[in-house]
Amino acid sequence: MLNKKSLKFTIIDMAVIIFVITAIGLFFSRMSTTLDYKWEWGAIPSYFFFWDAVTGELKANILILGFVTTVKLSFWATLIGFLLGTLSGIMGAKGSFEQRFVSRIYVETIRNIPSLVLVIIFYYFVSSQFLDALYLDQWLRSSSQTVQQIIGLLFSSPDQINAFLSAIIALGIYEGAYVSEIVRGGIISIPDGQWEASLSIGLSRQKTFLLVILPQTLRKVAFPLAGQFISTIKDSAIVSVISIQELTFQGMELMAATFLTFEIWITITFLYFILTFSLSQSVAFFEKKYALK
Repeated sequence: MLNKKSLKFTIIDMAVIIFVITAIGLFFSRMSTTLDYKWEWGAIPSYFFFWDAVTGELKANILILGFVTTVKLSFWATLIGFLLGTLSGIMGAKGSFEQRFVSRIYVETIRNIPSLVLVIIFYYFVSSQFLDALYLDQWLRSSSQTVQQIIGLLFSSPDQINAFLSAIIALGIYEGAYVSEIVRGGIISIPDGQWEASLSIGLSRQKTFLLVILPQTLRKVAFPLAGQFISTIKDSAIVSVISIQELTFQGMELMAATFLTFEIWITITFLYFILTFSLSQSVAFFEKKYALK
């Protein structure tokens, strides 16, 4: 039987659902009556997939391509952010004075700079000054079709590779500052008794940290790190300003070409929601299943 507490939450949840449905209904109603907006949802599916008249194959269209680019951006930025943030967090928690100082400067500087500004700086500095000097795009164009396909699958096409790399570096550095604080807090939270017990059985400080402290830290901060990954997905939208063809950029291009303003942005919102909500629910599931007692 349901107790009063569970019944109370059920009623609240039902009220919230009714409120949300009503608000959505009023929005669409006012759009149709007040603004005389003509909804054209039937055009949206064709921007996901289309039939190639030449090959007769079903191919991904602009929205799916943007969605995949967003996933790739988020993955590589998260990987860079995790590695950089873990190193900075270790330096900030157990490093020398100089290492703690460098870690603090990095964290405080990046966290107090808007992510948009950081992306633009890296695009015009890293991409134009360093990546262009490496002639990476030219090398990729001269490579075999197989190499281009692999690089395109993992990163981007030759025309976009420099901008793509500068975007993931900027996002990785930005997210790394937040990861650094998560890792630093996790290391500090490990009781000193863990150090003392490990040292008492003959382990060096380095082995104690690598074999005892760090594994416990990563387990404790795994779920906050997963939450940061979800945040990275949302932050990836800012790279649309440097013409990276991720989901937001593709949505803006599609809106400008079709004038289906609300249909496109509602669809884009729904795609972001599917991606982030599914990940957040997965994180919540594993957090309950493997929570530290």
